[in-house]
Amino acid sequence: MSGVWGNKIKYSIFGESHGEGIGMVIDGLKSGIELDLDFIKGEMARRAPGKDNLSTTRKEGDNFKILSGFFNGKTTGTPLCVFIENTNKRSNDYDKIKEIIRPSHADYTGKMRYNGFNDYRGGGHFSGRLTAPLMFAGAIAKQILKRKNIIIGSHIKSIKHIEDDYFNDDNLNESTIESLLNQQFPLININKKEIMEEEILKAREEKDSVGGVIECAILNVKPGVGSPFFNSVESTISQLLFSVPGVKGVEFGLGFEITKLNGSEANDELYIEEDIIKTYSNNNGGILGGITNGMPIVFRVAIKPTPSIGRPQRTVDISKMENTILQIEGRHDPCIVKRAVPVIEAVSAMAILELIEEGYNYD
Repeated sequence: MSGVWGNKIKYSIFGESHGEGIGMVIDGLKSGIELDLDFIKGEMARRAPGKDNLSTTRKEGDNFKILSGFFNGKTTGTPLCVFIENTNKRSNDYDKIKEIIRPSHADYTGKMRYNGFNDYRGGGHFSGRLTAPLMFAGAIAKQILKRKNIIIGSHIKSIKHIEDDYFNDDNLNESTIESLLNQQFPLININKKEIMEEEILKAREEKDSVGGVIECAILNVKPGVGSPFFNSVESTISQLLFSVPGVKGVEFGLGFEITKLNGSEANDELYIEEDIIKTYSNNNGGILGGITNGMPIVFRVAIKPTPSIGRPQRTVDISKMENTILQIEGRHDPCIVKRAVPVIEAVSAMAILELIEEGYNYD
């Protein structure tokens, strides 16, 4: 199973949604790094479910226990292992559908990949529950990056067809990022909050779900980070983004919209301000040739509608090889976009930290 990522810092994720617990081993962290555990708890609380009627009613405190690699408030340099117990499980919800393939879940692909030995309860290792260890790892990466003045923040760009504002020259700054980090439903235009929430609640009432888009920005990364081709900034970030369950698309800068412009409109022209080279626009999202140019790194992530819905759906009983109808029961999010926001930030922090650690003189 491909549960390990990273070169300079290696992350090994483990656990299943309804197993005893989940966690991660982080190998490669330098010794002597001071960790703010309260900050980590706060970051993980941003993702945790059960806080309002916009998410699943499954309440998990995501209380973590560091088993190794941390002593007297600082990293030891040896592998850091964190364990998060699963305390609120209702595995019986899945017993009667263990042979019924849930549409748009990994039930079928997981069964084929692991010859039927995978844990099917709540999606097992494929579950969004596994994003909790990602939050822990990302919170550590965020702390290390913050000491290098690198700041990461994001907002809900859209819920279904309802759009928030884009990041732009006027709002893309540390003040905006700080404001977004303090919002439970992070938006640039807070007037969109009520209608977005209404759209999510409407989906819940109709036993359906909705998706959306998250826009993320990484500020103050110096120029020269990244490499062309296989270790480009885009490919490194994207690999982790697509490791987050539910992510179906990623675009940097203007993304697909840049195809509608002429080169004279799309090009980011340059100027010098106080001996710093900048660009008048940021259509390329702060990355050229796979390498940072010093402008904000900006990208958007498409999150699909939650596949677990209460409506009857056509599927198959794989044990009988027969067509059947499935109506899913249990506790599910009508929209996972809100809870995915901090996860996108977490994996982005892991990616940027890895790029910086790959031999760059980054002080």
